[in-house]
Amino acid sequence: METTARGGETAQTLDRGLRLLHLVADASGGLTVTEAANRLGVGRAAIYRLVGALAAHGMVRRDGTGRLRLGAGVLHLARRAQPLLAEGALPALRRLAEQAGATAHLTVVEGGEGVALAVVEPSWTSFHVAYRTGARHPLERGAAGRAILAGRAGTAGPVSTAGELQPGAYGVAAPVLGVPGLEASVGVVALAPLDAEAVGAQVLAAATAVAAALS
Repeated sequence: METTARGGETAQTLDRGLRLLHLVADASGGLTVTEAANRLGVGRAAIYRLVGALAAHGMVRRDGTGRLRLGAGVLHLARRAQPLLAEGALPALRRLAEQAGATAHLTVVEGGEGVALAVVEPSWTSFHVAYRTGARHPLERGAAGRAILAGRAGTAGPVSTAGELQPGAYGVAAPVLGVPGLEASVGVVALAPLDAEAVGAQVLAAATAVAAALS
């Protein structure tokens, strides 16, 4: 009975620690200990204990004003996870690139920007966009970023743009939904206008496939 009780306490502490980590991640200006305690519904002493454990692993830090912010340890985990995300998405991206005859990509949110995590070029086209893995852009510009913002608002449908990131480039993208902790989109970019209905359906199917592969 005592072992079961301790196991329950450990699971509760772990849950609170993870919830605190998510709260800090979602707070762009950081969180005070009091704010964190109020949102978690626990005492300040409990928050101090959680922060101590998370800070020891580099997951959380306190800035000069005492506000809680993410630590560098989160970046380490993110870097380790990125190759796994790219690998899981590649089959769907390859199918999409071949179907649409356009460069397909998986874009994720990092530091408030969209970052191309995986890129696949079609094998049969004479000309296509060369899109560099690691390319960054504001979420407010381009189909990939706009699709991520649409996903935040609960909209799953494809988004089309023209010339927002590069003159003469056309994009269609859809958000990847249903993967906890991941904000991402799948899309294609081409040098000619894309059939929004046909390509949009292909992009949406690819986004759904990527979500299933990463869930």
